Amino acid sequence: MKLAVIGTGYVGLVTGTCFADSGNHVICVDNNSNKVEMLRNKQIPIYEPGIEPLFERSVREGRLVFTTNLEDAVKHAEIIFLCLPTPPGANGQADLSFVLNVAEEIAPMIDSYKIIVNKSTVPVGTADQVHAKIKPFAKADFDVVSNPEFLREGAAIDDFLKPERVVVGTQSPRAMEKMHALYEPFVRSGNPIIFMDERSSELTKYAANAFLATKISFMNEIANLCERVGANVDNVRRGIGTDTRIGKRFLFAGIGYGGSCFPKDVQALGFTADEYDYDFKILDAVMSVNDHQRLSMMSKILHHFGSLSGKQITIWGLAFKAETDDVREAPALYLAKELVDSGAKVIAYDPEAAKNFKEYMGPEYADKIEYKSNALDALDGSDALLICTDWNEFRRPNFDEFTNRLNKPVVFDGRNLYDLDHMAKTGIHYYSVGRATVTPASS
Repeated sequence: MKLAVIGTGYVGLVTGTCFADSGNHVICVDNNSNKVEMLRNKQIPIYEPGIEPLFERSVREGRLVFTTNLEDAVKHAEIIFLCLPTPPGANGQADLSFVLNVAEEIAPMIDSYKIIVNKSTVPVGTADQVHAKIKPFAKADFDVVSNPEFLREGAAIDDFLKPERVVVGTQSPRAMEKMHALYEPFVRSGNPIIFMDERSSELTKYAANAFLATKISFMNEIANLCERVGANVDNVRRGIGTDTRIGKRFLFAGIGYGGSCFPKDVQALGFTADEYDYDFKILDAVMSVNDHQRLSMMSKILHHFGSLSGKQITIWGLAFKAETDDVREAPALYLAKELVDSGAKVIAYDPEAAKNFKEYMGPEYADKIEYKSNALDALDGSDALLICTDWNEFRRPNFDEFTNRLNKPVVFDGRNLYDLDHMAKTGIHYYSVGRATVTPASS
């Protein structure tokens, strides 16, 4: 099929690449000419494992092209995907200006039947708004479809190529037929393409992410209770995760969720509830718990040191999760600011996300955080290590290096990477989440 993907951010680039790899001809559009030139030169602006070979092959074979010319892409395509940002406003409401502005812009370019697909995460009723923007100016029939993405950063290629389900919101038989044909190659193992009305599809994406965020926040609350009563959250997790009604995933305690999806989508769903005068109590609690949890390790640091004036703290992990360079709403952002504002010098290391982290921290913190290119070198002369991301390279460190490089071996582990019994043998003062603190005998 001939496809257009408008927006070459994370979702747009993964979408365009995967569709092109399956034999479609895809034109990706972006209004950033520098970015388009970079993509034409096979330079990928995001870090996502597995995307490079698919991208390079599709570009080389001419199935994936990039342009700033919106009209060329619209004229070319049978199906047009809107992969545009919907950032949250101050009150949590999703900003639809990018989506609606593009809808208005492409409307007079529609001179043959087109399917306009909202791939962005958008509030209930957005398909109706897009349709209303296009209808007065379109010269031919068109359908607006909701097709939310369910991509996990760090595993997005596999998620797209082997989806657990594809959700398509449309009541048009013509659009259903086209969308089924487009996605059929990805679900040959039998996973469903689920057709529903547009509003249910839009709400499905928010409901899924809000439910997963709820699981995370619930386990973090259990972890906090474990610390009070002397239980081990790892044991509790194993005890409940084997119940098939609950499941094993998203039950790991830590320092809260971050990223581009969960915080934004939970807030947006909360705004929708308020808009319809519904008191969504559970959702309010989820947001409140996460706000507290991402700074929970800070209280342990302050309790241990008393004052951070003159202290040097190393942070391992700046991305919101492993296998991505995305730092949006990463707990490390909040913790780094708290550490600096409390008088500490911060040394930071992440295998992929340091550049983005530095940009998000802004000039105010530019000379207050030092970035290292090696995890062990980042430990030199520091008073403690704070772990914020569960990168695999952090899971099996040489613990002797902690003792040799840190002023005193103190570790604050926000991702519970290490076994308590093993840490008890290392002589390291070890704090984690929802588990007992390991205190060296000499302390």
